[in-house]
Amino acid sequence: MTLRDAATVVLVREAAHGAAGFEVFMLLRTVKSDFNAGAYVFPGGGVDRADGSLDAERLCMGLDAGQANARLGVTGGGLAFYLAAIRECFEEAGVLLAADASGCALSLHDDALQQRFAAHRAALNAGQTTLTAICEREGLRLPLDQVHYYSHWITPEGMPRRYDTRFFLCRAPAGQEPLHDGQETVDHCWVRPADALVRHAAGTFKLVPATRKQLEFLAHQSSLAELLVTVRDIGAVPTILPQLIFGPDGKPRRVRLPLPEGVEEVDLSGVVI
Repeated sequence: MTLRDAATVVLVREAAHGAAGFEVFMLLRTVKSDFNAGAYVFPGGGVDRADGSLDAERLCMGLDAGQANARLGVTGGGLAFYLAAIRECFEEAGVLLAADASGCALSLHDDALQQRFAAHRAALNAGQTTLTAICEREGLRLPLDQVHYYSHWITPEGMPRRYDTRFFLCRAPAGQEPLHDGQETVDHCWVRPADALVRHAAGTFKLVPATRKQLEFLAHQSSLAELLVTVRDIGAVPTILPQLIFGPDGKPRRVRLPLPEGVEEVDLSGVVI
């Protein structure tokens, strides 16, 4: 099965209502989905050809093509992963990680702006426009230095779809409120990583193994400030390639995770893969 390049973005914010720590934004995929059905996920999806266009590159600031390639450990096309993360965040969560001409983060502070960008989102999802066209029309740039690459997972062999996925993390802009799309995703929530893991262990919050491992990493960070410093300062990012272990009936029974801290095996009974 051919690997498809993909990008996922973790939006983070300070915990609400005076609670300690920070929260992450998660989307619930519809049970009708043919990938990660019924699971909570971060916004993300495949890298498109337009994500690597020269027009898209001209909108970037804070990181150039050479720096992006070096950060991701690739010989070319690194910027496309960053741009895909931003595009998917807007398509799936309705949050556009962009800045205006003065460098200020985009804020949808009134109803007219909210309605205009909701229309942009709908057109983007329908394939009627591109991220580049939206940014050019609105006079926006893409601050890639605020989008931090920190994890790299490849879907194991044996899966009907396989992705070479780069995980990014960004602080959610204060002037935008994320929202599921009502089609591929049917609900959303802000949740502290540790709370999501507790709910998953109780069987009320389905997660794929890769998402669970992201949450475990995030749960070890004591504050949003610490997290942002940690992901900003990560050096070489290891590639994680899980391995499916099949039973006598030919169905996957366990997944082996070769992690930097050691191999972990997960029983797939009742687990979304």
